[in-house]
Amino acid sequence: AFVSVTMAPAFRLSLKAKVSDNMSHLMVDFAQERHLIQGLKFLPVPSAPEIDMSDSLVADNCVTLVWRMPDEDSKIDHYILEYRKTNFEGPPRLKEDHPWMVIEGIKQTEYTLSGQRFDMKYMNFRVKACNKAVAGEFSEPVTLETPAFMFRLDASTCHQNLKVEGLNVEWDAMGGKVQEIKAKEKENKGRTASPVNSPARCVSSPKRMPTGRSGRDRFTAESYTVLGDTLIDGGDYYWEVQYDRDSKAFAVGVAYRTLGKFDQLGKTPASWCLHLNNWLQVSFSAKHNNKSKILDVPVPDSIGVYCNFPEGHLSFYNTKTKQLLHSFRTRFTQPVLPAFMVWCGNFQVSSGLQIPSAVRCLQKRHSTSSSSSVSTT
Repeated sequence: AFVSVTMAPAFRLSLKAKVSDNMSHLMVDFAQERHLIQGLKFLPVPSAPEIDMSDSLVADNCVTLVWRMPDEDSKIDHYILEYRKTNFEGPPRLKEDHPWMVIEGIKQTEYTLSGQRFDMKYMNFRVKACNKAVAGEFSEPVTLETPAFMFRLDASTCHQNLKVEGLNVEWDAMGGKVQEIKAKEKENKGRTASPVNSPARCVSSPKRMPTGRSGRDRFTAESYTVLGDTLIDGGDYYWEVQYDRDSKAFAVGVAYRTLGKFDQLGKTPASWCLHLNNWLQVSFSAKHNNKSKILDVPVPDSIGVYCNFPEGHLSFYNTKTKQLLHSFRTRFTQPVLPAFMVWCGNFQVSSGLQIPSAVRCLQKRHSTSSSSSVSTT
């Protein structure tokens, strides 16, 4: 007698024998199933890609990663790229503070990560290939350097009317009064408090570069100033600031760390800045050593600052159009710090930025030609 065989999930057999009481032999015919199985096509596991370091590029806060397959594989459907930030050079470590970030569905053998904020020194990358059935092994991970100017704002020395949260600053008319109230409350509780907890003492973060100022040397009076926490004493750097156009006053530039606590940006030899005034009459000007030059350019919503310390170049750009707003040419005799001022307004700083290629090209062009937008000191 013969039986009919049906294929169930996971290749389980269901036997429905057509037999009689005097049956002595059983035969199973798998010919049809053998034919189906022989017709199946199995996809091999893809090989691990190889990342091409020579063609990969880090520029303009973007990372372009290029890879190739060691063998031709027409069955590859897509690639998966993973990356993470780190402060350690060399092969990626097993444990990092930042997790791997995943980008799926990449169809080409290259990918560009754009709009990155390089707040750490390096980035790790790895990639794997996938076909319709399975993913292969990851490539050998690589580490790329991501050089950029990373700084924070020094809240310990800013004017008491400035509320600093990360890289955001907002004018607070009650800021100084609140500090006075808190100080008086502590005094009323007694004078046995530990000196460490005294409101006159400020303990800076161990990650913050000391600026030579203490908490008792805050900017005061009409110097509504806040400085960056990282000194510039060589090389060239770039950062940006977006500000409230309705601020009564706003300024951005650089200053020596010896800038006095009563000094306003641009009014002493220790600072250079662009200054926007919306109080009484509107003006947009470049200031240094109490000298002012009115700028005949549209006032942008955000400003990019380029500082080349060895060459003594300080340039300001419209971040959207890359129009040169003004350049100072000077000789810095001390390290400088990013400097900002706001009165009745707010602003947001962007650090961890590389120098845009457009700015580098413009700097080369303006360094070899004179311009009405350039002033010397």
